[in-house]
Amino acid sequence: MVELLNITDKMHDEFVMSHPSGDLLQLSSWAGSKELTGWYWRRIAVGRDGKVEGTAMLLFKKVPKTFFTMCYASRGFVCDYEDREVVEALLNETKKIAADEKSYTIKIDPDIPAEGNEKTIEYLKSLGFRHHGLTDGMSKDVIQPRTTMVTDVSVDDKALLQSFERNNRTKVRNSLRAGTTVYKAGREELPDFVKLMKETGERDGFLTRDITYFESLYDNLNPEGHMELFMVKLIPEEAAASLESDIEKINEDIRKAEKIKDEKKKQNQFDNLNNRMVKVRAQLENMNEIKRTHPDGVLLSGALYAQSGHKSYYLYGASSNDFREFLPNHHMQWHMMQYAREHGAESYDFGGVSVDPDKEHEHFGLWQFKKVWGTEVSDKIGEFDYVTNRPLYTMAEVMFPLFQKSKMKLNKIIKR
Repeated sequence: MVELLNITDKMHDEFVMSHPSGDLLQLSSWAGSKELTGWYWRRIAVGRDGKVEGTAMLLFKKVPKTFFTMCYASRGFVCDYEDREVVEALLNETKKIAADEKSYTIKIDPDIPAEGNEKTIEYLKSLGFRHHGLTDGMSKDVIQPRTTMVTDVSVDDKALLQSFERNNRTKVRNSLRAGTTVYKAGREELPDFVKLMKETGERDGFLTRDITYFESLYDNLNPEGHMELFMVKLIPEEAAASLESDIEKINEDIRKAEKIKDEKKKQNQFDNLNNRMVKVRAQLENMNEIKRTHPDGVLLSGALYAQSGHKSYYLYGASSNDFREFLPNHHMQWHMMQYAREHGAESYDFGGVSVDPDKEHEHFGLWQFKKVWGTEVSDKIGEFDYVTNRPLYTMAEVMFPLFQKSKMKLNKIIKR
């Protein structure tokens, strides 16, 4: 018989980290990080004979100017969805808590694949859940991306590198000898990371968050080993040495080109090599100047890395507009994948994506970036709502979004 269990944060987190459908967003520390943005949480667990069989971290947020809330089990429930007694026990306990918190809906978006779980979708619908459908991965109609891109990092370095697209493999190799270093930074470097985030947002056209958001994430997740800040620094002395090595290689190629008998082919080789030489010498001259002005190096990029059990996540990344030719982001991704494997992770999640969009699509660039890292699409079953207050649900989930879309369209017309 399935019964309600009283468990600690540690017991809850251990179950989430060990379960196939467990996710970072179901951890106690993640719930704690959401308090800054107005969420609060309650937790439930069910099981048999004292053994945990299912958990749910329930997040609540008040509807402005009302006594009502939204209940959201982000990437939950965490359980075996084939075990119907457990699923129904979790739902029944959630309904009781949602009633106490005056929730108009209970949202879930389990971290289980869509393929092979068609019966699970139908089962949840039979329990009264409303399915949002197999939406586009970056749809604004759901809270979390339904599709993400995931790399298998359980393999060795050779196999991992080989899984990347060919051009990306070359970039990664070049990044490793470009004179940058990747290191695990402390909380005191969050302001530098946020500065890079602002620079990235201005370049790529998106709004960035205040430093307090990143401090909240770090303060809640880092102490339990679920988050790290990585930074990439250009070391001028190492970069200069790498450029000098490039010059030697070009000179060697020039000597080889002199032996080419075909005059036209020889001249083409000389032209290409001379162009490369001019470019590298200019870079070296610039690097020697940087070595003088910034002997301790220059920060080029950073990222927030997270981990829950065997799953790791690339949460946020930022980079400078300067020295992009040194490929700091490639070095950083490679380093973080290695770090993930060394700390027990088997997968590395790049986050949400629209799958194979048209070139004109707003998320085409995101797809292009994420698909070159040996990734596979993680296609999840999507978001579900168990409606507990239909009039308020209709207003909050249907009427207000329609009003917002109409307002945006009207603004576009006015601006023309």
